[in-house]
Amino acid sequence: MGYLLYYGHSAFELDVSGRKVLIDPWLSNPLSPVKPEAATGVDYVLVTHDHDDHLGDAVEIMKRNPKAKLVATFELANYVGELIRDEGRVIGGNMGGPIVLEPGLRVALVPANHTSSRGAPTGVVVMSNEGVVYHAGDTGITAEMALIGEIYRPDIALLPIGGHFTMDHNEAAKAVELLRPRVAIPMHYGTFPVLYGDPNEFARIVTSRGLPTKVVILRPGERFEFKF
Repeated sequence: MGYLLYYGHSAFELDVSGRKVLIDPWLSNPLSPVKPEAATGVDYVLVTHDHDDHLGDAVEIMKRNPKAKLVATFELANYVGELIRDEGRVIGGNMGGPIVLEPGLRVALVPANHTSSRGAPTGVVVMSNEGVVYHAGDTGITAEMALIGEIYRPDIALLPIGGHFTMDHNEAAKAVELLRPRVAIPMHYGTFPVLYGDPNEFARIVTSRGLPTKVVILRPGERFEFKF
């Protein structure tokens, strides 16, 4: 049994294949129930792009977890390697075939329609023994989501719905239509007033379109267990 633990904004803890994985670990965000120092026993840190609300506390967490490895685009991974003074603990990749982290655990970097100062912005697809989880990062709606759905067949899609910088609840519902995941979990909303997206409206639109996807709304600190 794997689980997702939501820390608010776009930050998640993912426990799969016996490994603890943090995605976009901005644990010092205003909604997070924990501080960065609470992140212990971390095996992998995945970062979609270098904006402060996504790179977040990754450097501090890497320093506090000396066995952890970070996965990001080549340029961003190298930048973090310089900051932690250990380039052997970062795995730089790019959009293409999955990165094999270890038996039973692979990560694919996929396109995101956004910006980034170091390397391209991405989403991440985590493939494990328990299922496939797609974290979209920051993105607008893109036609490539249909390909992500076709190739990786995500069981769970973590989708930004806040608007202004990313999809809002209506566009994210279209993303569900393209991806066809079993479960969709909204993120990147409510942290600041500008992020106006409504998770309940997102769920309503998905249901109204007759999509088979189950929408699960997590409050910061809540977890979702799964095995597909």
